[in-house]
Amino acid sequence: MARIRKVEIANFRGIKQLSWCPSPGINCLIGPGDSGKSTILDAIDLCLGARRSAQFSDTDFHCLDITSPISITLTLGELEASMMSLDGYGLFLRGYFSELDLLEDEPEHGAEVVLTLNLSVASDLEPSWTLLSDRAAQQGVTKSLAWKDRLALAPTRIGTYSDYNLSWQRGSVLNRISEERADASVVLVQAARDARQTFGDQAEQQLGAALGLVKMTADELGVSVGAKARALLDAHSVSFGAGTIALHNEAGIPLRGLGIGSTRLLIAGLQRKAQAGASIVLSDELEYGLEPHRITRFLGSLGAKEAEKPPIQAFLTTHSPVALRELSGDQLCVVRPTLAGHVVRDVGRADDIQSTIRLYPEAFLARSVIICEGASEIGLIRGLDLYRVSQGVPSLMALGVGLIDSGGGDADRPYQRAAVFQALGYRVMVVRDDDKPPTAATEQAFLQKGGQFIAWNDGRALEDELFHSLSVNGCLNLIKFAHSLHEDLVRSHVVTVSNNTASLDSIWAEAQGGSLSADTRTLLGKASRIRKSGWFKSISWMEEAARTVIAPDLMNGNQAFTAKMDRIFGWAAQ
Repeated sequence: MARIRKVEIANFRGIKQLSWCPSPGINCLIGPGDSGKSTILDAIDLCLGARRSAQFSDTDFHCLDITSPISITLTLGELEASMMSLDGYGLFLRGYFSELDLLEDEPEHGAEVVLTLNLSVASDLEPSWTLLSDRAAQQGVTKSLAWKDRLALAPTRIGTYSDYNLSWQRGSVLNRISEERADASVVLVQAARDARQTFGDQAEQQLGAALGLVKMTADELGVSVGAKARALLDAHSVSFGAGTIALHNEAGIPLRGLGIGSTRLLIAGLQRKAQAGASIVLSDELEYGLEPHRITRFLGSLGAKEAEKPPIQAFLTTHSPVALRELSGDQLCVVRPTLAGHVVRDVGRADDIQSTIRLYPEAFLARSVIICEGASEIGLIRGLDLYRVSQGVPSLMALGVGLIDSGGGDADRPYQRAAVFQALGYRVMVVRDDDKPPTAATEQAFLQKGGQFIAWNDGRALEDELFHSLSVNGCLNLIKFAHSLHEDLVRSHVVTVSNNTASLDSIWAEAQGGSLSADTRTLLGKASRIRKSGWFKSISWMEEAARTVIAPDLMNGNQAFTAKMDRIFGWAAQ
């Protein structure tokens, strides 16, 4: 059951340079769009797939630079015994120390025996597949994988057009789940007349074990094939060759007519049952065509919950929060372009990382992350964003920004969340209250790693900042909005906080005179944020307040507060 130990890519499409050691199980590549995830899957498929040739163009070269050849190198371990024989690939067998990521040209004690396969494409656009070995090069010996070994090692690509796997043809998963083969030559003569059903009866005897596995797998995954799966002549076959024998359901309808999601799910399950050769699966946008519960089944079929002894090595990409929640941190890999080349960072399984994945999976799919102290800050930014979009400005979502609520409480918590994302190469900003300052060392460490933060002024919480920063008319409109949500609560909070020295009516009368004193503004801030019964203590409430009241008033209020808001959105747009 071969496994890819190392992937090295140079000058291929958007990737100038990449060196990555994947895990032997699930490798789910995540990150923002155009970060190179699909390119990595294509590189593996082109290098290891069972093909004698492949079409390349100038656009496949990094930055269209045809003077720098494309090079894709895969180091393969866990080889079958036949591939480690000296007669077959003796000069090309190498030693690999996985813990050190050290490749020795001569196999040594304690090292895994591996083969290194390289695909190279120069300016003539002709691909060349060769095995790499310094010893062989010194002797002028070149060699590639034998065709039978290429067939055995070829990964299964589960994509939009992978229904060839539902026919008995070269490279299909059906040819891997059992050694049985049907002889269609005699029956095809009858099929030209009226023998489609006759062949189906005979094929059930020849392919009984395979059809039984198909039926069992389909039932496990909830894919309906009727009482049994059948192998009938494909009605769409033009010639009698590869693909002539295809899977059908009980009624004789080809299973390749299933929906995209069902096809993907069934092929993933069958790949799990395959015993011969490699067990390497590639699936780009794994969630395509699958409902949330079927995403769970799909990942389960690939062994997502069997980390100790993974049955399949899978290379996946996703933009689905459901998939992220189903996978553990050591099955997730963040792809990042850097000035030195692309890097793939394992997310990891530390408790703070795993909890962050469960709570905020969408943020791991973003380019940049804003970590807010609480729900109010989330609502504020979302409301301002909605207002800006109505003015024709690109949204935070369009800019690839994710928002995270750190849940308040401990002042260091936003920075603890931030550390998870900084370690994985995300741009991070923290937006926090200033009533409980964080530990100075914690904040300084965050800044040294390139983070930025916004804090309210003079030890204030967000509500204090709003009532001190908005214009008089803005404060009145904010009170009106709160009054529409909690009429009696607003009145009682003002009376309670002022010790019966002020009321909503007296504040209203003061504002009608064209001003609000600093003491009144302080009172309103405190009254609006009484614990567990704050006027805006939900994302939706603050979002609506920000969209309809705060954003339209920014130009009239305190310009220091407006500058903070501009800084948030300016950072997001960088």
